[in-house]
Amino acid sequence: GTEAVQGVIEKKPDVVLIDITLPDFDGVEATRRILKVLPQTKVIAVTMHVEDVYLLQFLNAGGMGYVHKSAADRDLLKAIYTVMNGEVFLSSIGVQVMARQYCNSDSVAQTEPDILSDRELQVLKLVARGFTGREIGVKLSLSPRTIDTYRERIMVKLNLAHRSDLVDYAIRYKLLGQ
Repeated sequence: GTEAVQGVIEKKPDVVLIDITLPDFDGVEATRRILKVLPQTKVIAVTMHVEDVYLLQFLNAGGMGYVHKSAADRDLLKAIYTVMNGEVFLSSIGVQVMARQYCNSDSVAQTEPDILSDRELQVLKLVARGFTGREIGVKLSLSPRTIDTYRERIMVKLNLAHRSDLVDYAIRYKLLGQ
């Protein structure tokens, strides 16, 4: 885990392929540590794990792709292209996990805002107030691409399908007055 994170931080790749099972700490924690330093990096888990908890923790940590090792030969290139276009990629097993989660939830977007980092919360509030990615970037001294990455991660963490859902979410949780 430590060695993987250090290597990624030194090399600064656009895409990182990581396993959930690592020495020191797991791929979920490695993903958190990588994205804390390099938020624009896209992280894809390539793993044998099929348990709901791993997939959900990985996505909540900011991971953008989840490829089961049995499908890696067929899915890996597609996963890389998909996450580089700012979208989340899940192997078919990941889609099944998410469908199960969705069917078992009372409603979409019931996730509390406290799962967001302070920076993600800042970005969410500014998006909900109608600022563009460029304007938010100027306010926070970040590039518009980094703002887009934050916005995508927020949507994944909160299980939101459309950018307009960000405004609805901010209103529901009374984030606009803060």
